[in-house]
Amino acid sequence: MSEKSKRAAALARNSRAPSGSGPGRRRKGVANRQSAVSRAPRRGGPSEKEPARAKLLDAAVHIIRSKGYSAARVEDICAEAGLTKGAFFHHFQSKEACAIAAAAHFAANADALFDAAPYSLLPDPRARVLGYVDFRKAILKGELPQFTCLLGTMVQEAYESHPAIRAACDRYISEHAGRLASDIGEAKARYAPGAAWKPESAALFSQAVLQGAFILAKAKHGPKVAADCLDHLKRYFERLFEGAATEPSAR
Repeated sequence: MSEKSKRAAALARNSRAPSGSGPGRRRKGVANRQSAVSRAPRRGGPSEKEPARAKLLDAAVHIIRSKGYSAARVEDICAEAGLTKGAFFHHFQSKEACAIAAAAHFAANADALFDAAPYSLLPDPRARVLGYVDFRKAILKGELPQFTCLLGTMVQEAYESHPAIRAACDRYISEHAGRLASDIGEAKARYAPGAAWKPESAALFSQAVLQGAFILAKAKHGPKVAADCLDHLKRYFERLFEGAATEPSAR
């Protein structure tokens, strides 16, 4: 196994990638939204320098993916992390603040996972897009909370009741889509330059497929249906790059 593959496997154990984190090298994507999450930590942030904080964030990701935001208690997060409530409130003012930081932590870990994936270095942008889908399928492993998306889980539940959580989830899902849109745009320019569809909408469509696939995996209590959805998504992208100049209109 190559060193790059070993790194990808190690990262995968700690972050089964969500819909909301991007493929390949970081690329110019959707502009960051000004929101309550604009100061949320990303790569190289405080969590890497504060082990207790990182433990709490890892615990929050696991508990919220397992139980949902509302059912997740501060006590549950502390027990999972092996820390006290005093430690929790030293780092976070509230459960909501922890959830927002957990969204950033989750997205940063997943960025690293996709950055280490071998497909990200393929020279052909079409191969990178298809490789992204294959990699998504390959990491549908373990228990449901290990491969489903923290961002999708939280935003479905809290989009109306917790606007700051909704904004955090929107930010990281959109950033992920923006990264994928860069590869899709390059592939479109090479393989379907006359097509009317837009890379940004195709990237967001891929995230809609992923989030729906995670919901179905939860409903059916297993990853097979999600893998089938990703097979369909791959066939969709293959068709897009066969030459889509006759698409009726941009969306």
